[in-house]
Amino acid sequence: QVQLVESGGGKVQAGGSLRLSCAASGSIFSSNTMGWYRQAPGKQRDLVATIRSDYRITYADSMSGRFTISRDNAKNTVFLQMNSLKPEDTAVYYCKLRQLQLDYWGQGTQVTVSS
Repeated sequence: QVQLVESGGGKVQAGGSLRLSCAASGSIFSSNTMGWYRQAPGKQRDLVATIRSDYRITYADSMSGRFTISRDNAKNTVFLQMNSLKPEDTAVYYCKLRQLQLDYWGQGTQVTVSS
């Protein structure tokens, strides 16, 4: 089994920054992809960014520039640095780990950006 625990969400004013963390534990294989997704109220869950264990990164088209994903393989942890936040970034942010064609999700962390 795999467990994912996110942290770092909260409330911030527009223009501010937050750094999300997601720590994975359990049966983690060395080859995996970790990523961040977000879901705003009434909307579908959308990709923010993913990072493979070989550090190859993919960003959703609208996310690069303000958001930076990184990871610490030794700690099975993925980070999302979010800068210049906008009210439209308000959402629940979910961490996902994919390995052996299986997806594992965290419980989500709320990010609220006020104008």
